Amino acid sequence: MKKFILCCLFALFMQTSFANEMEWSKTGHRTIGEVAQNHLSGKSKRALRKLLNGQSLALISTYADDIKSDRTYSKFAPWHYVNYPMDKKYTEVKPSKAGDVVVGIEKCIAIIRDENSAHEDKVFYLKMLVHLIGDLHQPMHVGRLEDKGGNDIQLTWFGRGTNLHRLWDANMIDDYGMSYSELAGNLPKLSKNEIKSIQKGDVYDWVEESHDMANILYDSVEVGEKLGYDYGYKYWTTVERQLQRGGLRLAKVLNELF
Repeated sequence: MKKFILCCLFALFMQTSFANEMEWSKTGHRTIGEVAQNHLSGKSKRALRKLLNGQSLALISTYADDIKSDRTYSKFAPWHYVNYPMDKKYTEVKPSKAGDVVVGIEKCIAIIRDENSAHEDKVFYLKMLVHLIGDLHQPMHVGRLEDKGGNDIQLTWFGRGTNLHRLWDANMIDDYGMSYSELAGNLPKLSKNEIKSIQKGDVYDWVEESHDMANILYDSVEVGEKLGYDYGYKYWTTVERQLQRGGLRLAKVLNELF
Protein backbone atom coordinates (compact mmCIF):
# COMPACT_ATOMS: atom_id res chain seq x y z
CA MET A 1 0.00 0.00 0.00
CA LYS A 2 2.81 2.42 0.89
CA LYS A 3 4.53 1.69 -2.43
CA PHE A 4 1.25 2.26 -4.28
CA ILE A 5 0.72 5.64 -2.58
CA LEU A 6 4.26 6.73 -3.42
CA CYS A 7 3.74 5.77 -7.06
CA CYS A 8 0.52 7.77 -7.19
CA LEU A 9 2.20 10.82 -5.66
CA PHE A 10 5.07 10.56 -8.16
CA ALA A 11 2.64 10.31 -11.06
CA LEU A 12 0.76 13.36 -9.80
CA PHE A 13 4.03 15.27 -9.45
CA MET A 14 5.08 14.41 -12.99
CA GLN A 15 1.69 15.36 -14.39
CA THR A 16 1.74 18.69 -12.56
CA SER A 17 5.33 19.40 -13.57
CA PHE A 18 4.61 18.71 -17.22
CA ALA A 19 1.50 20.88 -17.15
CA ASN A 20 3.45 23.75 -15.62
CA GLU A 21 6.05 23.48 -18.36
CA MET A 22 3.48 23.97 -21.11
CA GLU A 23 2.13 27.41 -20.28
CA TRP A 24 2.96 31.08 -19.88
CA SER A 25 3.10 31.91 -16.20
CA LYS A 26 -0.13 33.26 -14.74
CA THR A 27 1.51 36.68 -14.69
CA GLY A 28 2.22 36.48 -18.41
CA HIS A 29 -1.32 35.51 -19.35
CA ARG A 30 -2.85 38.13 -17.08
CA THR A 31 -0.59 40.81 -18.55
CA ILE A 32 -1.82 39.94 -22.04
CA GLY A 33 -5.41 40.01 -20.80
CA GLU A 34 -4.88 43.41 -19.18
CA VAL A 35 -3.32 44.87 -22.33
CA ALA A 36 -6.25 43.59 -24.39
CA GLN A 37 -8.77 44.98 -21.90
CA ASN A 38 -7.27 48.42 -22.35
CA HIS A 39 -7.70 48.29 -26.14
CA LEU A 40 -11.26 47.04 -26.44
CA SER A 41 -13.94 49.03 -28.19
CA GLY A 42 -16.94 50.17 -26.16
CA LYS A 43 -19.14 47.64 -27.91
CA SER A 44 -16.74 44.80 -27.13
CA LYS A 45 -16.51 45.83 -23.48
CA ARG A 46 -20.29 45.70 -23.13
CA ALA A 47 -20.58 42.31 -24.87
CA LEU A 48 -17.77 40.81 -22.80
CA ARG A 49 -19.14 42.22 -19.56
CA LYS A 50 -22.42 40.46 -20.29
CA LEU A 51 -20.83 37.13 -21.26
CA LEU A 52 -18.34 37.09 -18.40
CA ASN A 53 -20.56 38.57 -15.68
CA GLY A 54 -18.15 41.44 -15.25
CA GLN A 55 -15.00 39.33 -14.98
CA SER A 56 -11.92 40.86 -16.58
CA LEU A 57 -9.84 39.32 -19.36
CA ALA A 58 -6.92 39.15 -16.93
CA LEU A 59 -8.98 37.05 -14.52
CA ILE A 60 -10.17 34.51 -17.10
CA SER A 61 -6.86 34.36 -18.97
CA THR A 62 -5.59 31.37 -16.95
CA TYR A 63 -8.80 29.36 -17.20
CA ALA A 64 -7.50 26.98 -19.88
CA ASP A 65 -4.60 26.04 -17.60
CA ASP A 66 -6.75 25.85 -14.48
CA ILE A 67 -8.91 23.10 -16.01
CA LYS A 68 -5.97 20.88 -16.98
CA SER A 69 -6.30 18.82 -13.82
CA ASP A 70 -9.83 17.78 -14.87
CA ARG A 71 -9.65 14.85 -17.30
CA THR A 72 -12.92 15.98 -18.81
CA TYR A 73 -10.90 18.61 -20.66
CA SER A 74 -7.96 16.42 -21.71
CA LYS A 75 -8.84 16.73 -25.39
CA PHE A 76 -7.98 20.43 -25.25
CA ALA A 77 -4.38 19.87 -24.08
CA PRO A 78 -2.89 19.89 -27.63
CA TRP A 79 -4.50 23.29 -28.27
CA HIS A 80 -1.88 25.05 -26.16
CA TYR A 81 0.97 24.68 -28.65
CA VAL A 82 2.06 23.58 -32.11
CA ASN A 83 5.33 21.88 -33.03
CA TYR A 84 6.68 21.72 -36.57
CA PRO A 85 10.10 21.71 -38.29
CA MET A 86 11.95 24.97 -37.96
CA ASP A 87 12.58 25.21 -41.72
CA LYS A 88 8.89 24.80 -42.57
CA LYS A 89 5.80 26.96 -42.43
CA TYR A 90 2.68 25.92 -40.56
CA THR A 91 0.72 25.54 -43.80
CA GLU A 92 3.41 23.24 -45.23
CA VAL A 93 2.98 20.61 -42.51
CA LYS A 94 0.12 18.15 -42.06
CA PRO A 95 -1.93 19.29 -39.04
CA SER A 96 -2.09 17.07 -35.98
CA LYS A 97 -5.33 15.09 -35.70
CA ALA A 98 -5.47 16.12 -32.05
CA GLY A 99 -5.44 19.80 -33.01
CA ASP A 100 -3.04 22.58 -32.08
CA VAL A 101 -3.05 26.22 -31.00
CA VAL A 102 -4.00 27.49 -34.47
CA VAL A 103 -6.84 24.99 -34.83
CA GLY A 104 -7.96 25.81 -31.29
CA ILE A 105 -8.09 29.55 -31.92
CA GLU A 106 -10.06 29.10 -35.13
CA LYS A 107 -12.50 26.72 -33.41
CA CYS A 108 -13.07 29.19 -30.57
CA ILE A 109 -13.71 32.05 -32.97
CA ALA A 110 -16.16 29.98 -35.00
CA ILE A 111 -18.22 28.98 -31.94
CA ILE A 112 -18.29 32.49 -30.48
CA ARG A 113 -19.33 33.94 -33.84
CA ASP A 114 -22.10 31.37 -34.42
CA GLU A 115 -25.45 32.87 -33.39
CA ASN A 116 -26.76 29.36 -32.72
CA SER A 117 -24.08 28.53 -30.15
CA ALA A 118 -25.34 28.06 -26.60
CA HIS A 119 -24.48 30.80 -24.12
CA GLU A 120 -22.39 28.45 -21.96
CA ASP A 121 -20.42 27.33 -25.03
CA LYS A 122 -19.66 30.92 -25.99
CA VAL A 123 -18.41 31.62 -22.48
CA PHE A 124 -16.23 28.50 -22.39
CA TYR A 125 -14.64 29.07 -25.78
CA LEU A 126 -14.17 32.77 -25.08
CA LYS A 127 -12.10 31.85 -22.02
CA MET A 128 -10.15 29.37 -24.11
CA LEU A 129 -9.57 31.94 -26.86
CA VAL A 130 -8.13 34.52 -24.47
CA HIS A 131 -5.66 31.95 -23.19
CA LEU A 132 -4.69 30.44 -26.54
CA ILE A 133 -3.83 33.76 -28.16
CA GLY A 134 -1.55 34.29 -25.18
CA ASP A 135 0.08 30.89 -25.71
CA LEU A 136 0.57 31.64 -29.40
CA HIS A 137 2.83 34.54 -28.46
CA GLN A 138 5.10 32.49 -26.20
CA PRO A 139 7.65 31.48 -28.88
CA MET A 140 8.50 28.11 -27.34
CA HIS A 141 4.88 27.07 -27.85
CA VAL A 142 5.75 27.09 -31.56
CA GLY A 143 8.96 25.12 -31.30
CA ARG A 144 10.34 21.73 -32.29
CA LEU A 145 8.58 18.42 -31.71
CA GLU A 146 11.77 16.51 -30.95
CA ASP A 147 12.53 18.54 -27.81
CA LYS A 148 8.91 19.25 -26.82
CA GLY A 149 9.18 22.95 -27.52
CA GLY A 150 12.40 23.32 -25.54
CA ASN A 151 11.26 21.26 -22.54
CA ASP A 152 14.13 18.81 -23.06
CA ILE A 153 16.80 21.52 -23.25
CA GLN A 154 18.07 21.63 -19.68
CA LEU A 155 19.55 24.87 -18.32
CA THR A 156 20.36 26.62 -15.07
CA TRP A 157 18.70 29.96 -14.21
CA PHE A 158 20.33 31.80 -11.30
CA GLY A 159 21.53 28.47 -9.97
CA ARG A 160 18.15 26.75 -10.29
CA GLY A 161 17.48 23.92 -12.69
CA THR A 162 15.10 24.77 -15.53
CA ASN A 163 14.68 24.25 -19.26
CA LEU A 164 14.34 26.53 -22.29
CA HIS A 165 10.54 26.25 -22.34
CA ARG A 166 10.08 27.00 -18.66
CA LEU A 167 12.61 29.82 -18.86
CA TRP A 168 10.35 31.64 -21.30
CA ASP A 169 7.09 30.51 -19.75
CA ALA A 170 7.76 31.59 -16.22
CA ASN A 171 11.32 32.13 -14.99
CA MET A 172 12.05 35.41 -16.73
CA ILE A 173 8.62 36.94 -16.07
CA ASP A 174 8.20 35.77 -12.49
CA ASP A 175 11.74 36.73 -11.45
CA TYR A 176 11.26 40.21 -12.87
CA GLY A 177 9.08 40.80 -9.83
CA MET A 178 6.22 42.85 -11.26
CA SER A 179 2.51 42.10 -11.00
CA TYR A 180 0.54 41.72 -14.22
CA SER A 181 -0.95 45.21 -13.84
CA GLU A 182 2.51 46.71 -13.28
CA LEU A 183 3.86 44.92 -16.34
CA ALA A 184 0.94 45.98 -18.53
CA GLY A 185 1.23 49.56 -17.33
CA ASN A 186 4.94 49.78 -18.03
CA LEU A 187 5.11 48.30 -21.51
CA PRO A 188 6.45 50.60 -24.26
CA LYS A 189 4.08 53.38 -25.28
CA LEU A 190 2.97 52.96 -28.89
CA SER A 191 1.43 55.30 -31.43
CA LYS A 192 -1.84 54.43 -33.17
CA ASN A 193 0.08 53.55 -36.31
CA GLU A 194 2.41 51.25 -34.38
CA ILE A 195 -0.58 49.49 -32.82
CA LYS A 196 -2.23 49.06 -36.22
CA SER A 197 1.00 47.61 -37.60
CA ILE A 198 1.20 45.04 -34.78
CA GLN A 199 -2.45 44.09 -35.28
CA LYS A 200 -2.07 43.42 -39.00
CA GLY A 201 -2.46 39.89 -40.29
CA ASP A 202 -4.11 36.86 -38.74
CA VAL A 203 -3.31 33.77 -36.72
CA TYR A 204 -1.33 32.27 -39.63
CA ASP A 205 0.94 35.31 -39.77
CA TRP A 206 1.34 35.38 -36.00
CA VAL A 207 2.25 31.70 -35.70
CA GLU A 208 5.05 32.17 -38.23
CA GLU A 209 6.31 35.19 -36.32
CA SER A 210 6.51 33.16 -33.11
CA HIS A 211 8.09 30.28 -35.03
CA ASP A 212 10.84 32.59 -36.32
CA MET A 213 11.41 33.87 -32.79
CA ALA A 214 11.66 30.30 -31.50
CA ASN A 215 14.48 29.73 -33.98
CA ILE A 216 16.36 32.66 -32.44
CA LEU A 217 15.75 31.39 -28.91
CA TYR A 218 17.01 27.90 -29.73
CA ASP A 219 20.28 29.52 -30.84
CA SER A 220 20.41 31.72 -27.73
CA VAL A 221 21.47 28.92 -25.37
CA GLU A 222 23.56 25.78 -25.13
CA VAL A 223 22.43 22.69 -23.24
CA GLY A 224 23.51 22.93 -19.62
CA GLU A 225 24.33 26.64 -19.86
CA LYS A 226 24.23 28.72 -16.68
CA LEU A 227 22.04 31.76 -17.27
CA GLY A 228 21.34 34.86 -15.22
CA TYR A 229 21.48 38.64 -15.44
CA ASP A 230 23.14 38.80 -18.86
CA TYR A 231 20.51 36.67 -20.54
CA GLY A 232 17.65 38.49 -18.82
CA TYR A 233 19.07 41.87 -19.81
CA LYS A 234 19.50 40.80 -23.43
CA TYR A 235 16.06 39.24 -23.91
CA TRP A 236 13.71 41.09 -21.56
CA THR A 237 12.62 43.46 -24.33
CA THR A 238 11.60 40.36 -26.31
CA VAL A 239 9.41 39.22 -23.40
CA GLU A 240 7.79 42.65 -23.25
CA ARG A 241 7.25 42.73 -27.00
CA GLN A 242 5.55 39.33 -27.04
CA LEU A 243 3.27 40.22 -24.14
CA GLN A 244 2.30 43.47 -25.82
CA ARG A 245 1.73 41.87 -29.20
CA GLY A 246 -0.37 39.14 -27.62
CA GLY A 247 -2.57 41.68 -25.84
CA LEU A 248 -3.03 43.97 -28.83
CA ARG A 249 -3.87 41.10 -31.14
CA LEU A 250 -6.28 39.59 -28.64
CA ALA A 251 -8.03 42.96 -28.54
CA LYS A 252 -8.20 43.00 -32.34
CA VAL A 253 -9.76 39.53 -32.47
CA LEU A 254 -12.32 40.41 -29.78
CA ASN A 255 -13.20 43.74 -31.36
CA GLU A 256 -13.83 41.97 -34.66
CA LEU A 257 -15.96 39.33 -32.95
CA PHE A 258 -18.13 41.74 -31.00
